[in-house]
Amino acid sequence: MKPKHDNLKRVIVDFKKLTPEILALLVEKYPDGYDDDHIISFRNQHNDMIEAVEVTTSDTKYLVKVSSKLAVTMQNYDEDDYENLDSDDSNAVQSPKMDAETIEDRE
Repeated sequence: MKPKHDNLKRVIVDFKKLTPEILALLVEKYPDGYDDDHIISFRNQHNDMIEAVEVTTSDTKYLVKVSSKLAVTMQNYDEDDYENLDSDDSNAVQSPKMDAETIEDRE
């Protein structure tokens, strides 16, 4: 018998396409951030190696590409920042200001 998650639509999400809904799901699933044990590695259709963290809704499995921007955005997440925005607006999640020290800490 197949697990119930086998029939889910799979979507790879880059930070540029991250929506408030997906960001909220990530923060809920990984409240202390993600670590190496949570990262899934796979090859996309172009044979590029992708590293992502997974969140699932009732009909979709999102594989969100790991990046320093994602980690900082999750760390600084405040639900109030997104309450008046459309939950599926990929322009709502803004790229965090990154300095050289922050980038080095995440690598």
